[in-house]
Amino acid sequence: MEKQTFELRNNEEFVALNKILKIKQIAQTGGHAKLLIEDRLVSVNGEIESRIRRKMRKGDLISLEGIEIEIV
Repeated sequence: MEKQTFELRNNEEFVALNKILKIKQIAQTGGHAKLLIEDRLVSVNGEIESRIRRKMRKGDLISLEGIEIEIV
């Protein structure tokens, strides 16, 4: 499994799940990110996630398609 990290900016408490998928170039567009989540392909902290704009905070772990992204 490929492991990546996503670092929150100093002034950020959280970032939306769909935004991370776009920034990390896992999804080409916001619509693609939405489809990945709606198709139940994305899990957060070991559970399937259905909220497109779930607030991701430090310590959260996103998993999909053989990729893990830790929020740091």
